[in-house]
Amino acid sequence: MALFNFKRETSAPSTTSPQVEALLQNYSIEVMPRTAEKVENFRDLLPQHTRVYVAHIEGTPIEDMVATAKRLKGEGFDVMPHFPARIIKDRAMLADWIAQYKGEADVKQALLLAGGVATPHGDYHSSMQLLESGLFDGFDRLHIAGHPEGNRDIDRDGGDRLVMEALKWKQAFSERSDAKMALATQFCFEAGPVIKWADRLAAEGINLPIHIGVAGPAKLQTLIKFAIACGVGPSLKVLQKRAMDVTKLLLPYEPTEFVNDLAAHKARHPDFGIQSVHFFPLGGIKTNATWAIENGGKSAAPASNS
Repeated sequence: MALFNFKRETSAPSTTSPQVEALLQNYSIEVMPRTAEKVENFRDLLPQHTRVYVAHIEGTPIEDMVATAKRLKGEGFDVMPHFPARIIKDRAMLADWIAQYKGEADVKQALLLAGGVATPHGDYHSSMQLLESGLFDGFDRLHIAGHPEGNRDIDRDGGDRLVMEALKWKQAFSERSDAKMALATQFCFEAGPVIKWADRLAAEGINLPIHIGVAGPAKLQTLIKFAIACGVGPSLKVLQKRAMDVTKLLLPYEPTEFVNDLAAHKARHPDFGIQSVHFFPLGGIKTNATWAIENGGKSAAPASNS
C-alpha cells in the first residue's frame, strides 16, 4: 500500500466518498495569527461553525492571539485557543489569558498541552496542572494532546508508560468534569499504526474521542520541516527516505489515502475511537480547505455557500 498520494498532474475534483464525507463531518483546523492574516474571508473556505484552533507559538503576543480569536468568532466559527503549560509563568498569567479570550472573543473551548519547550518558564509543566487549576471551570469543551507515535519529551526511553499513565488520569478527570473532552493528536501519515494506537487506548479503558491529526496538502520539503519541529518520529523517517528521490521531492503531498483508509475502517467499525479529523494546514489554509471541499462533499461546504 502506498503511503502517500503524490499528484503528477492537475486532475478534476475527487468524487466524494460517503465514508470520507462522514469522517470529515465537523472537522477542525489550526491557524496562527500570521497565517490567518493571509485569509481574506474564512467563510469562503470553512464550513459554518468549524472549530478553529488558534496555535500559540512562543513569542507571539497574547494580544495577537486574542485578536485572531475575536476575528474568527465574529465570522461565525468556534474558537479553541492553545494553552501551552510550559510557557505560562504562573496562575496570574493563565487567568489573564483566559479573561482576555473570554472578554474579547467569548471563548469557551481550549486545547491544553504541555508545550514544546524543554524548560518550563514558570510554575506549570503539564496539561494536568492546567486542568487542576480550576480556571477552566465553566468551559464547554477541553481538548488535550494525543501522540500516536509516542512523545519522547515525556517517555524519553521511547516507550509509552508515562504517556499512558497521564491519559488514564485525564480519562478520570473527564469523568468528573462537565466539559466535553477529546484527544487532538499530532499529525500522522499512515493509517495502520494509528488504528493500532486507537485500539490500544480503548483496551486500556481510555475512551476519550480522538480527533486525528492530518497534515494538509503541502510540498514534501515543508512536511519534513514541520515534522522535525513537531517531533514526529517514524513518519519523519519515511519522509526523509522519499526526499532522497529528487522526482518525488518536487511533487505535492495530499492526505487522500490516509483519510480514505481511516474512513473505510471507521465505516467497518462504527465504535472505532477516531471521531473526526483535525487538519494542520502545513501548505496553507486555502490549499487545505480546497482539498476538504473537493473530498468532503456537504461536510466541507463553505459557510458562504449556505
